[in-house]
Amino acid sequence: MTVTIWHNPKCATSRKVLEMIRAAGVTPQVVDYVKTPPSAAAIKAALKAMAMKPRALLRRKGTPYEALGLDDTTLSDAALIAAMHAHPILIERPVVQTPKGTRLCRPPERLQEIL
Repeated sequence: MTVTIWHNPKCATSRKVLEMIRAAGVTPQVVDYVKTPPSAAAIKAALKAMAMKPRALLRRKGTPYEALGLDDTTLSDAALIAAMHAHPILIERPVVQTPKGTRLCRPPERLQEIL
């Protein structure tokens, strides 16, 4: 089974989900998305797979969310995706992709839906 996690090693939730994947006997592809940002197309594809709007994937705490004016509700989905690509810390984590689907694993138990 191919499993990919958009991981931030500084995040306790992300570390817990990574542990859960490994405890299930799976060796995932770990993408430190802050150091290696996903492309705008990859973010868009993940959002589509999760049936999620870009605003729902935006992380506010500890990010430049307010400084970038991302609370402006008139911003387009494309503008929000571009901001996440340019500032990957804005992407809520962890996002996990498996053959069974893609989920934002917050809370970590959401992993069970796709593992």
